[in-house]
Amino acid sequence: MLIGYVSDENDSALAGVRVEIEGPDTSSEAVSRASGAIHADLAPGSYMVGLAHPGYGGKRVPLRVPEDLPRRFRLLSDRLLGYAWPKWARAGERSEFRVHSPEAYKLGLWRYGAAKQFIRNLGWYDDHGPRATAQLLPDGDFVGSGVEWNRTGYGSRWHQQSVEAPEKSGLYYFHAQTGLHTQTGSGRFFSFPWIVEPAKPSAPIAVLTSNITWNAYNPFGGRSNYFNQDGLREKPVLHARQDLRRYTHPGTWPYEETSAPISFGRPELFNSIPEDTRITDPIEGRLESAMAAAEWRLLGWLEREEFGYDLYSETSLHFDRLPLESYKVLVLNTHPEYWSKEMYSRVKRWVYEGGGRLVYLGGCGMLAEVEFVDESTMLCRREDRRDLRQESEAKLLGVAYSHSGYQTGAPYKVLDGSHWVFEGTGLGTGDCFGYASLHERCPGGASGHELDKISPDSPPNVRHLAKGQNPEETGADMVLFETPSGGAVFAAGSLCWTLSIIVDKGVSNVTANVLGRFCR
Repeated sequence: MLIGYVSDENDSALAGVRVEIEGPDTSSEAVSRASGAIHADLAPGSYMVGLAHPGYGGKRVPLRVPEDLPRRFRLLSDRLLGYAWPKWARAGERSEFRVHSPEAYKLGLWRYGAAKQFIRNLGWYDDHGPRATAQLLPDGDFVGSGVEWNRTGYGSRWHQQSVEAPEKSGLYYFHAQTGLHTQTGSGRFFSFPWIVEPAKPSAPIAVLTSNITWNAYNPFGGRSNYFNQDGLREKPVLHARQDLRRYTHPGTWPYEETSAPISFGRPELFNSIPEDTRITDPIEGRLESAMAAAEWRLLGWLEREEFGYDLYSETSLHFDRLPLESYKVLVLNTHPEYWSKEMYSRVKRWVYEGGGRLVYLGGCGMLAEVEFVDESTMLCRREDRRDLRQESEAKLLGVAYSHSGYQTGAPYKVLDGSHWVFEGTGLGTGDCFGYASLHERCPGGASGHELDKISPDSPPNVRHLAKGQNPEETGADMVLFETPSGGAVFAAGSLCWTLSIIVDKGVSNVTANVLGRFCR
C-alpha cells in the first residue's frame, strides 16, 4: 500500500530515502521511489516511522494506519538557514533567532546602513548531542503554519535563544557562520534580516519595508503566491516545468478569492546578503534585486545624505502600530506590491485629509491585496484584484502598474525642467539621468524591471515630471501631485529607482530635493 511521499524543503521528491517502520509486533523497511513514494504492507494500527537520507537530517514520525495515509513526509537538507521571530520588533522588545545548522555556528548582530555596522557577538551555539543545532520540518504543507523551529527539544529555559532589539531603529541582520578551524567546520554563511522599529517616533521620516511582499514571494516549503498558490500538489515535484500548473497551465490562477495561508514564520533565502557585499555592489540574483538587498540601498543612501528616519514593517502599518500623524513623510521602498485594504485606507486618509507627504520610490506598488488571518499568517488575493479597497492605486500613488516595459531598463528623460524637484541638479527639460544601476536582472537604468504609469484613475492635478526611456514609450512616469489638506505625493514609478539611488547622481539629487521639501 502507499504509505506516503517524502520530499525536501522545496517539495522536490527524494528518491532512495531509507524508511524504517516499527509497530507493537512488527518491524519493516522500505525505500522511497523516484517520485518519493513509500510503499509497505501494514495492518491497521499505530507505528513509528524513521526516515534517513544522506545530506538530510533524519527524523521520527508517529503514523496511524489508515487514518494518516498517504502522509507527506518532509526532510530538511544539511545547510545553514535562519530567521528571526518575530521578524519585526520595537526597540527594547525581544525576538527569537531560529537557526538550522548541521554543525556548531557563531551568531553576530549587524546594522545595515550606509555601511554594515557590527553591533555585537551573540556567541557560539551548539549542544552536547550530535547535530543538536539541526532543526526539523513539519510534515505536510507547512507554508501556512510556518516551520516552527526551536520547538522540539527546546523546552528548557537554558535553551531559549532570543535577543533584545537595539535602541536605534533600522534594518538589522543576523550573521550566522560555521567555523573554518573547528573540528568539523565547513565555513558556511547565512544572514537574515530583522526590522527594528522605534520605541517612539524619533525622526521626521518613516520608511516602510516591503515585508508583506517578501512573504508573498517566499517559496520556502514548496509554494508561494506564484506557484502552488492553493496548496501543495498530491505528489512532490520531479520536474517543475512538467509538474507545476504555473507552467502546464500558463496564465491561470488556481484560486478565485484568496490563496492558501502563507506564514511569515519561514526562512527567506533571497534576503540573505553575502558577508562581503558592500552597498555599492551590484545585486546578484533574480528575487534579491527586488527584496531586502535593494531596500538596504535606499536606507544607506538616507544615512549618507543625513536624512533621519524610523523603519517600520508593513505589518505594523496594517495593525495600526505606525503613528502616521507623528511623521512628516512616509517613504515606500523598492517593491510594495502587496497591501491590505486597511493599510491603503490609513495612508490615503493621512495624505488626503491629514496633510501627509508620501514618497513612493518603488514599482508595481499596491497591485495585489492581502488579508491577515493573524499577525503571522496572511492570505493573498489575485494580482489586479482590488475588490476590498475598490479603487485603483493610482488614486493614491498618482500612477499604476502596467506590464508594458517589463524587464527592460533605461534612464529617465526630464519633461518639466522648471519644477522644483530638479532645482540645483543641473538637469533641464530634455536631459536624461538615471543611467547607473545596481540591478543585474534587467540592467539599463533607473526606469526598469516593473514600471508604473499615469492612468485614467490618476488625480487630475498630477504633474508629469519625467519619463523612462524604455522601448515603445513603456517607461516609468515620474509624477507629483498635491491634496487640498496640504498633503503631497511623489512617485518615481520604477522598481529600479532604489537600485540607482546610491550610484547615480541625478536620482540621488532628485530624491534629496523631494525629501528636503517634504520635510519642510
